[in-house]
Amino acid sequence: MTEINNQIVIIGGGHNGLVCASYLAKAGKQVTVLEAAGQVGGAAITREFAPGFKVSAGAHLLFMLDKTVCKELSLESAGLSFSQQNMTSTALAEDGNHLMIAGDSLQGANISSADQAAMKEYRRFMNRFAGIINRLNNRIPPRVGTKNRSDWIGLAKTALDVRMLGRDDMREFLRIAGINIYDILQENFENPLLKGALSLDGVLGTNLGPRSNNSVFCALHRLSGLQGMAVPRGGMGAVSNTLAMVAKQHGATIRTSATVSRILMDGDRVSGVELQDGEQITARTVVSNADPKKTFFDLLGARNLEAGFARRIQNIRMRGNVAKLHLALDGVPDFNGLNQNQLADRLLIAPDLDYVERAFNHSKYGEYSVKPVAEISIPSLHDDSLAPPGKHVLSAVVQYAPYQLKAGWSEEKAVLTDKVIDLLAAYAPGIRSQLVHKELLTPVDIENEFRISGGHWHHGELAIDQFLMLRPVPHSAQYASPVNGLFLCGAGSHPGGGVMGSAGRNAAHAVLGAKDIEGENS
Repeated sequence: MTEINNQIVIIGGGHNGLVCASYLAKAGKQVTVLEAAGQVGGAAITREFAPGFKVSAGAHLLFMLDKTVCKELSLESAGLSFSQQNMTSTALAEDGNHLMIAGDSLQGANISSADQAAMKEYRRFMNRFAGIINRLNNRIPPRVGTKNRSDWIGLAKTALDVRMLGRDDMREFLRIAGINIYDILQENFENPLLKGALSLDGVLGTNLGPRSNNSVFCALHRLSGLQGMAVPRGGMGAVSNTLAMVAKQHGATIRTSATVSRILMDGDRVSGVELQDGEQITARTVVSNADPKKTFFDLLGARNLEAGFARRIQNIRMRGNVAKLHLALDGVPDFNGLNQNQLADRLLIAPDLDYVERAFNHSKYGEYSVKPVAEISIPSLHDDSLAPPGKHVLSAVVQYAPYQLKAGWSEEKAVLTDKVIDLLAAYAPGIRSQLVHKELLTPVDIENEFRISGGHWHHGELAIDQFLMLRPVPHSAQYASPVNGLFLCGAGSHPGGGVMGSAGRNAAHAVLGAKDIEGENS
């Protein structure tokens, strides 16, 4: 058995685990991060998927990385840089009359002056409402129904944030926060291509369609980063590698290829972890970056949980509905109507609201979308480290592809891959002739490769009933679990998914504020 002085072990070297490690180590704690894979980052990694071709394996665009985390950990000084920033979103049209969306500015697609004006107002109120979510991101969620002073202060701050919107915006925020984005876009815009593109903010990475309640809330969550989309130089793995370097500089130890098989218990509290090879590491505090189901059922064991709490964990909605396509190409793909500079932007296939809703309908019945929606990036256009000279990589988030496919994924994976390539070929006719290699990650593949239950990127649906003091469930929403010494720091905790780092930062503060941390205040 290996003993670690100061005894804080973090399970999982995803970005939140690394952020948590940095803050704890910076506070003088001795921290060991145990990562099962051969490299840190979880789903935020850059890896080779064909000889010479590298891609961001999971998340491929960075738009939510918390500014407070960046500043407090000095990530830019540590070397984090970007090949693209403030990317334009281009809504693709098969006839080449595309629509470019840059903040509140619109170009192309015969956009009307009415839609131009409506876009400025839409961005104004959506960004203002997203600002409320943004301020919640770096707060430990308050509990409801307690007499704790800090909980009352937290609730008061949230209520004040909403009240400070002013009467009209407050009423609008309360009206739309929990409803569907379809109705909001229909109220505000005329252009079908614009409405289809904007609807993706409310449904990407979720089990929602534009007509689903909570899709406005999901859009606000995505916008809560309050910054434009960017591509890190070197892919998303560059973010994780920078975080790992910072954690090590503050004194944290990071071990890769170190798979935790179980969390050890001594009476009613954790006593450490056991690795797959049998090595045991004692620790009075264990922080899990794994998703809640994996943490409590696979690593801890339901026998160590109160029955009601175990039932609530079991009921967390976290079945993935997204596939990820990677293409290695022997040249620049020729998308009709786009020049090479425009190709480097965020490209969207979502022709109108009803197209997106029909794509979602298939997943309700355990089927993938025959005509899916897609978010496309070609990062090698501005980063030659990702492909050989003259070659390129294309990355696409593809919806909808349910975790529990009725026909099973063994044979249907290849069928869906071809359907997505056919979809791309409608906009870039020569793309099939440029293919060097193709890879599709289904939710089952995402579960297996990144050890995420259900293959859900966000470790659980983003919804009002799975947010703030309800994420992942009550009695575990403030990062401390009901099991003494066990904390959560992953995307299954508040504020949720996206490469943010906020959950890791908040969890570190919760650990440092715990009364029984390492026995120091026992």
